[in-house]
Amino acid sequence: MSAKAISEQTGKEFLYKYICTSAAVQNRFCCANVTPETDWDRLTQEHAWLLTEQLVVKPDQLIKRRGKLGLVGINLDLQGVQEWLKAHLMKDTTVGKAKGILKNFLIEPFVPHRQEEEFYVCIYATREGDHVLFHHEGGVEVGDVDAKAQRLMVGVDNKLSEDQVTEQLLTHVPDKKKQVLASFIVGLFNLYEDLYFTYLEINPLVVTDDGVYILDMAAKIDATADYICKAKWGDVEFPPPFGREAYPEEAYIADLDAKSGASLKLTLLNPRGRIWTMVAGGGASVVYSDTICDLGGVDELANYGEYSGAPSEQQTYDYAKTILSLMTREKHPQGKILIIGGSIANFTNVAATFKGIVRAIKDYQGPLKEHEVTIFVRRGGPNYQEGLRVMGEVGKTTGIPIHVFGTETHMTAIVGMALGHRPIPNQPPMDAHTANFLLNTSSSAMTPATTRTASFSEPRTSNDASPAKNSAHVSTAIVWGMQTRAVQGMLDFDYVCSRDEPSVAAMVYPFTGDHKQKFYWGHKEILLPVYKNMADAMKKHPEVDVVISFASLRSAFDSTMEVMQYPQIHTIAIIAEGIPEAQTRKMIKVADEKGVTIIGPATVSILPGCFKIGNTGGMLDNILASKLYRPGSVAYVSRSGGMSNELNNIISRTTDGVYEGVAIGGDRYPGSTFMDHVLHYEDTPGIKMIVVLGEIGGTEEYKICQGITEGRITKPVVCWCIGTCATMFASEVQFGHAGACANQASETALAKNQALRDAGAYVPKSFDELGDVIRSVYDDLVAKGTIVPAQEVPPPTVPMDYSWARELGLIRKPASFMTSICDERGQELIYAGMPITEVFKEEMGLGGVLGLLWFQRRLPRYACQFIEMCLMVTADHGPAVSGAHNTIVCARAGKDLVSSLTSGLLTIGDRFGGALDAAAKQFSKAFDSGMLPMEFVNKMKKDGKLIMGIGHRVKSINNPDMRVQILKDFVKQHFPSTQLLDYALDVEKITTSKKPNLILNVDGFIGVAFVDLLRTCGGFTRDEADEFVEIGALNGIFVLGRSMGFIGHYLDQKRLKQGLYRHPWDDISYVLPEHMSM
Repeated sequence: MSAKAISEQTGKEFLYKYICTSAAVQNRFCCANVTPETDWDRLTQEHAWLLTEQLVVKPDQLIKRRGKLGLVGINLDLQGVQEWLKAHLMKDTTVGKAKGILKNFLIEPFVPHRQEEEFYVCIYATREGDHVLFHHEGGVEVGDVDAKAQRLMVGVDNKLSEDQVTEQLLTHVPDKKKQVLASFIVGLFNLYEDLYFTYLEINPLVVTDDGVYILDMAAKIDATADYICKAKWGDVEFPPPFGREAYPEEAYIADLDAKSGASLKLTLLNPRGRIWTMVAGGGASVVYSDTICDLGGVDELANYGEYSGAPSEQQTYDYAKTILSLMTREKHPQGKILIIGGSIANFTNVAATFKGIVRAIKDYQGPLKEHEVTIFVRRGGPNYQEGLRVMGEVGKTTGIPIHVFGTETHMTAIVGMALGHRPIPNQPPMDAHTANFLLNTSSSAMTPATTRTASFSEPRTSNDASPAKNSAHVSTAIVWGMQTRAVQGMLDFDYVCSRDEPSVAAMVYPFTGDHKQKFYWGHKEILLPVYKNMADAMKKHPEVDVVISFASLRSAFDSTMEVMQYPQIHTIAIIAEGIPEAQTRKMIKVADEKGVTIIGPATVSILPGCFKIGNTGGMLDNILASKLYRPGSVAYVSRSGGMSNELNNIISRTTDGVYEGVAIGGDRYPGSTFMDHVLHYEDTPGIKMIVVLGEIGGTEEYKICQGITEGRITKPVVCWCIGTCATMFASEVQFGHAGACANQASETALAKNQALRDAGAYVPKSFDELGDVIRSVYDDLVAKGTIVPAQEVPPPTVPMDYSWARELGLIRKPASFMTSICDERGQELIYAGMPITEVFKEEMGLGGVLGLLWFQRRLPRYACQFIEMCLMVTADHGPAVSGAHNTIVCARAGKDLVSSLTSGLLTIGDRFGGALDAAAKQFSKAFDSGMLPMEFVNKMKKDGKLIMGIGHRVKSINNPDMRVQILKDFVKQHFPSTQLLDYALDVEKITTSKKPNLILNVDGFIGVAFVDLLRTCGGFTRDEADEFVEIGALNGIFVLGRSMGFIGHYLDQKRLKQGLYRHPWDDISYVLPEHMSM
């Protein structure tokens, strides 16, 4: 949502800190907050004025008319304030229908003044601009300010001047105060704009000879502007409306939402309630709440919330487990109900989100059964059949009653089943699998639902066997953003609609260079150009008249304003939601000036048989099931994108199908309005009836009433406004859409539904009956001959994409690679079966990670320590050794890190550093064959072979290698057995007796000790241990360790800025070829 109320203290702090005015604003920052935990000594230290001033105290919990309710303590000293708070703090209070506890209070200096010094000022936003209301009489008895106040409307992107304020607002103000008030109001308006307020009211505003005092203030800010105003706002807390507690679970979900590209919302209404919901989609969540309340469940409705925008499996799991945790804390004598509902998704993979819910259900299966929870599921959209299958399976395996339904069941039918108002079918009918539509395996796949008519109204001009096309202008679009999946969906739609050419001419993506992107057109591949900037795309594609913008909420404004510079563009569809309202209004203003239609923000739209925007209509199976590949006779307009797909489903099952459908978006100021589209439908000959799905908030539906009564709209209009439950709640609930909030009685869904009914629209009793009313109106039009059904012709088939077919489990193919050590596909990286969080939680260290990745085992602690010690002692052995030397030479030649490191690593082999494996193999073979150490030494001498791991150029028995000594001490102390090491040490005794430097060197020691480790740690069989030696695992220790040293040498040479290395000639022995020297 966008407009959110802030506390009075927060609003005043914003004003005191950022207002720019010549008026003397008094008592700046004199606001003290009191809660049950307040330390009064500390409070008086921080606010010394509390000890010297007379004071005012009042609750700061979004309560209106506090003065009339007796909730303001006036002209008290500090002791009087404390006594007043004893009677009010933590006390139950009823305000209207809301009952809550007073626990947050504001103390300010008392301002002595006369009644004539009180004024009223308010600024609030509308689509056309910002209204400034002023009344020369303020205070508790101000009355109906809408009727009495002077008002001034400042158009979008216009400025407010002091002269305007003086001439239009201050006509009844004494002359001596006009200058101060004019300056203050202009400063207040600029503050309102700069900090993205949507509502700001001060009553009373007191103006004395000393200056201006802000006594009471109420405000809302546009929360979607957080990324713009963060520096000034800081971390804003949005208090809940009075009567509803702020729960930590709500804050947890809000935090998840803030970190996610998806939408996750949760509002707790009655934590002890019996009926819980987990609904996908902002519009659908309102419809389910409406239906629950209509069927008498308002007192038992525990929560309102929604998840949408393709949340990941992990995000859905986190959301679901929060709901399940809340609902299993207190038992209910009748058991509990969980409704997992939703409309037909456009692009969310239902199976993926349901996997998260299934995980949560499995985790909470015990509490769910203990609390006698029954679950009802209804969902549609991409891969929904698999999602419903896994949901049904978890019910069978856990013993939890789970009733599962798909698109064959009306969206809210499960509510009636859950509340006992309609029977639960034993075996609900299931629509065909996704694959049946896309692969066209049977002739019946085109019309899987027997309840849907097989005709539509578009007349034929010939007897060809292609679907009828929409008579609308065939548009061509540029897509802003690298949304390949959405574009492919548009091209597949074009193909099944038998368009001659793709509806997408090009894409624009500033973050890559100009190139071609491959897509499918039916069975063949085509290339679409991708441009780095919009100017090039427009220049090369003058036929384009539509732009579909997938720009993010942060860049949508700038990109849209740029697009409107090109006269060829007539329509812009904005997909992003959460664009700040002030920016949206500026876009609308420019669009109106240039004659451009903006659909959205947060839009989907479709012209069956002609054109669709982005992911509208969902996957091809839904497009075919809803017969969106050809035009019908019914046009609809909705706010909700998800509900538009549900309307496609309802209309296709009750009529001959959709002619055009638009979701204008749920923001307070959509680019185009209901009336814009209804009038377009009225003037389109192919459209015979109109469906409107309105909602709580705004007054746009009244224009439809006016159009019907005045005769401008003559076609039948079926209309229903969702959000009827809002008037039944004790406290205000902000629904999923930003615009779904009634600011006055006329904006409620109930009032609008009644007005539409009175005007002559066809209004059902509830959303449950919407399909029945649509069917009735349609049948009447057919009976009158207004709609003449035509013969149905199946569309051409489109092959299923490989990736989607694989996800559905329809195909298999041998993998190109196999891996058993790491899996990055899920929400969390997994090393050999262990999640990365567990790796850190268990403090496994580098040795533990190496054990998982190299040996697929969780090694004992001493083994992990030994591995780390080996890496430490092999890290470096000075610049003179061949590997370090090569790295240094390479670095000094100006090569990069990877090249220099590789140069050093390539020297590792039997002669340098690669003796670990060879030593392990030689000593193991000798020991395992039963050879005595002396026999082993004599055999190697007889065969003329070196004993790998024996000998050192510098170290000797008299000058021992401390690296070996450190490792030896650790191994002897911690290893359960060191048979091979003992054998190697016996060999060392023999070799050093002949020559002191023939010691067991560090390579040999690590090699034999590692064999002992693998054989005796308990994690490996003998064969497995020998296999790791055989495949070269031990040399990896030296390679990994020495890489650290090589990198160090590279960085050292760069830091020292060493030049190109040239070997000195006097260190080279120049000799002639042998035949010449003879």
